[in-house]
Amino acid sequence: MDEQIIVDSSFSAIINAPIDAIDIPAWAFSLPDKEYQGCSPCHFAAGATTSEDGRRMSINVEVIGGVPMVQHYVEQVAEPHHLVLDSVSDLFTTSGRTSMKVMWELKVEPLDEGRCTFTNHVRTRPTEAFTDYLARQGIPFELFREQRKPVSTAHNKQETPFFAASIERFALRKKKNG
Repeated sequence: MDEQIIVDSSFSAIINAPIDAIDIPAWAFSLPDKEYQGCSPCHFAAGATTSEDGRRMSINVEVIGGVPMVQHYVEQVAEPHHLVLDSVSDLFTTSGRTSMKVMWELKVEPLDEGRCTFTNHVRTRPTEAFTDYLARQGIPFELFREQRKPVSTAHNKQETPFFAASIERFALRKKKNG
């Protein structure tokens, strides 16, 4: 059976900092709440903790398409230039609470000595609870996907340059402070 994808979107932006100054996991797991909020009007809160098995976790609260979400991003790959986080995210809809799987991948690649290309990739998939949620309402998966795609894609496109700018500020502060 093919894996169902709700949305798979990826956008890039330039970071004006050298690759050796960038540490995406350090940025992600120390991102101040106000800094996260400044990356999108849809962002409400961010914090960091650990999962039950001790891996770092970023907790993000945002509202996408009018649906509040609490994301529990657990590190899967944590390298200075590549971070992959997986979350079973809670969604609070007018029809009740459900969840979906979200993979958030952040990557930088050198463009030249002082600049990098940042890529913000987000992929969402249904959980069993989400599939049951749609079935209880008689909503075909394909219809939900087509309605969700433009909202999620627009959100990713909107936040990507702000994340890049935040990573740039973090990298330049790190470089300045040694």
